Amino acid sequence: MRGTVRRYVERDRQAVLDLAPRLTEGVARWRPPAAVRAAVIGWVAEAVERAGEPDRFLYVAEVDGEVVGFVSGQERTHWAGQREVYVGELAVSREREGVGRALIDAVTQHAAELGVSAITLDTGAANTGAREFYRSLGFAEEDVKLTRLID
Repeated sequence: MRGTVRRYVERDRQAVLDLAPRLTEGVARWRPPAAVRAAVIGWVAEAVERAGEPDRFLYVAEVDGEVVGFVSGQERTHWAGQREVYVGELAVSREREGVGRALIDAVTQHAAELGVSAITLDTGAANTGAREFYRSLGFAEEDVKLTRLID
């Protein structure tokens, strides 16, 4: 990436919120689009509001003064007891330019500073592009969520 990754500041608010709809991609087709959009906007708004809390993080990627991506999340404890850094949201406006990789690199550095040895995240099964991207960065699929629709 030819830009920089840095911590979120208040002036980034609208740019980060504007990227929220990117998180609707890859959601199962039977989920109602309007509800999905409202949910992801809510997640990102919460990430922005809580960015300054001690166990939270929000980084933005900037190219030529423009915010082109963000990643947010928190430190938490996995149900098996290990501390981990959880990526709640990652969205970019420019794919295949290294923006996503640079954001994950920032999260990796953050985890190392905390002394945490695992980064986890969730993405939709239908989001094949994201799954391949994360796999290319060394992420392994751990859990599978199954849904059965009832007529």
